[in-house]
Amino acid sequence: MILMSAGLLATPAWIPQSSGVTARFRGVSAVNDRVVWASGANGTVVRTADGGRTWQKLTVTGAEALDFRDIDAVDERTAYALSIGSGPASRIYKTTDAGANWSLQFTNSDEKAFFDAMAFWDAERGLAFSDSVDGNFVILSTSDGGRTWSRVPQNALPAAVAGEGAFAASGTNVAMFGKSDVWIGTTAGRVLHSVDAGRNWSIAPAGVATGDATGIFSIAFRDARHGIVVGGNYRKEAEAVDNAAATSDGGKTWTPIKGLSGFRSVVTYLPRAATVSLVAVGPSGADFSADDGRTWTPIPGDGFHAFSASPGGSLGWAVGEGGRISQLRW
Repeated sequence: MILMSAGLLATPAWIPQSSGVTARFRGVSAVNDRVVWASGANGTVVRTADGGRTWQKLTVTGAEALDFRDIDAVDERTAYALSIGSGPASRIYKTTDAGANWSLQFTNSDEKAFFDAMAFWDAERGLAFSDSVDGNFVILSTSDGGRTWSRVPQNALPAAVAGEGAFAASGTNVAMFGKSDVWIGTTAGRVLHSVDAGRNWSIAPAGVATGDATGIFSIAFRDARHGIVVGGNYRKEAEAVDNAAATSDGGKTWTPIKGLSGFRSVVTYLPRAATVSLVAVGPSGADFSADDGRTWTPIPGDGFHAFSASPGGSLGWAVGEGGRISQLRW
C-alpha cells in the first residue's frame, strides 16, 4: 500500500506475511518481485517463489545450531548463507538448486576471527569480512563461485584500529556496485573501499558516532559515487545521535545526515522509485526518504533487523524477531 499526498511519493506501509517459522531473522535477499530468501537463528533459511504469499522452510544439513546472519541470493536458484561466531561457527554454505541441497564451502579455522557479512558482484565473485585479528583486517575473496576462498594480503589493506570489525546485524555492512567497487562499514565508523575488486584498499572516516555497541551497521551505494551509511547504538535504540552520513565522491569524504528516528541496522536505496528514495530499518522502527536522505519520515509499525529491495522491481521485504516478515511496496 502507498499513501499518496500532493502528487508526491509518500510513506510506504508494511504488509505482514507469514513465514511459518518463529526463529529470529537477520538476513534477507530479494532476487526479484517473486523470489526472496531469508535466514536467521537455529540454522533457519526460508524461501518464497510467489512474492511471499507462501514461504518454504529449507534444511541446511549440519547447520541446525548456527546463526545465519547473512544470505545473498545471486539468482532464483543460487544463494550463499553465512553463519556468524568465533572459530568454526563462522561458515559459508551455498545452494544451486533453490535450497534443496547445500554445500559447505568455508569453515573458519582461526579462533580469533569472527565473520560478519559477505557480498557478491555476481555468481562467481564475492567477498566475506571478519572482525580484525591482531590489528589486521581479515577479508576473504572468491572468484570461482565459492569453491575456494583466499585471504586478501595484509599489504593490500590499511591497519585496523584496536578491535575494529563489523556488526553482524543485517548482513549489509558490505556494499558493491558495478564489476569492481566494494565498500565495507566498520565498528570504528570508518569505510574501507576497493575499486579493483578487493585487490587494493583505502579507508576513510565517515564521521558517525563510535564506541561501545556503536558504529556503522549498514552501507549502501546507488552508483560509484553516491552512498550512505547508518548505525548508532544498538543498546540505545531510540537515540539518533550522529547515526548516518552520505558521500558523493565514492567514500573519500562523508557528510552527516539528520532525521533518522533512532538506531538503524540497515539502509537500502529503492529501485524504480519516482525519486531517489531510501528505507532505513532498525528493531525499533523504520524511516523513509524520498529526497536522497535529506529528510526522513517514520514508517508506522514495528521494527525489523534487515531489509532487501527487489533489484528490478518495486517491492521489498523486511525480517525480524519471531519469524516476522513484511513486504513493502512503493
